[in-house]
Amino acid sequence: MTLYIGLMSGTSLDAIDASIVEISNNSTVVKNAIDYPIPSDLKQQLLTLISNKGGDNIELLGEADAKLGVLFAQAVIQLLKISPYSAADIVAIGSHGQTIRHRPDSRTPYTLQIGDASRISELTGITTVSDFRRRDIAAGGQGAPLVPAFHRAVFGSEAENRCIVNIGGMSNISYLSKSSIDMTAGFDTGPGNVLLDSWCLQHTGNSYDKGGNWARSGKLSTALFNEMLNDPYFSQPPPKSTGREYFNLDWINSKLPHGNINNNDIQNCLTELTAKSIMNAIDNYFPKTAQIILCGGGVYNDYLKERLQQLSANKPVVDSSAYGIDPNWVEAAAFAWLAHCTLNGIPANEPAVTGAHSRVMLGAIYPA
Repeated sequence: MTLYIGLMSGTSLDAIDASIVEISNNSTVVKNAIDYPIPSDLKQQLLTLISNKGGDNIELLGEADAKLGVLFAQAVIQLLKISPYSAADIVAIGSHGQTIRHRPDSRTPYTLQIGDASRISELTGITTVSDFRRRDIAAGGQGAPLVPAFHRAVFGSEAENRCIVNIGGMSNISYLSKSSIDMTAGFDTGPGNVLLDSWCLQHTGNSYDKGGNWARSGKLSTALFNEMLNDPYFSQPPPKSTGREYFNLDWINSKLPHGNINNNDIQNCLTELTAKSIMNAIDNYFPKTAQIILCGGGVYNDYLKERLQQLSANKPVVDSSAYGIDPNWVEAAAFAWLAHCTLNGIPANEPAVTGAHSRVMLGAIYPA
């Protein structure tokens, strides 16, 4: 039995996803998993760093990096406590880290994820692999998305073309052709939950729109929706990736009309934007898709799922639990798998996805 632990702290900043994953040549199985909460003070520090308002504070960056490394280690320790395994059973931890900046299209492209891997390794006694994205950037890529190779390993089929849609803070898609000749493809389609959660928190005090019910209570403003969908990001050809530094409350406010519009109508528009931008990407770039498989927190937004199904032109829309992995744990499992690739000398980026000039080894290793 070969066990790894995957750690994921995504754009939504709702919690750390931690999972123990058994990896073999033929399967990837999540054995145990938990959501580990992020304390409100640390979450606020991270949001400050991510934002464009006071986000260049080096002292704050160093402090948050250290605190987050400790928190990742605590998540691992708690995960092991609820499992039948010990640290000695785990080959390595794959830690995504928390993205603070993602600028693949800047004059000097870069990406920055924090969560001190030295502290994770030291406090858990487990070899840790992190900093997966920067090598792909160095190879001329976007540094994201990195999970399509994992998606093919777990969800690929020789019988049909499939599209995996991960709806986290951002939404990304992976196209898995049934043909072994075609390369895996994918990109970030745009916002997933990030705008929905931000608008909901600001105007209801709730951190997310449970079931999408607040959005459902509103009406679509065609003018506002079109203004949002006309943003240049959506027409930009892949490879492309994005983050909270682009799609945020300021972005929403820049699109709002001068006249009055109800806040739940805006939430309806934001939900439609997530759904339509995903389906436009699939229809425009992967029209031969036979089945759409959803994962990520957006799976639990019933209204968003309904809109995706209604827009899908009769393609079946299911979630990843139909294939043995809970939607919450797919990304954490992916970084456990990426750590496995790193330690076994397997290049794991997909140049057709990220735009890198070649397949490269990802991640930095921090030995136990």
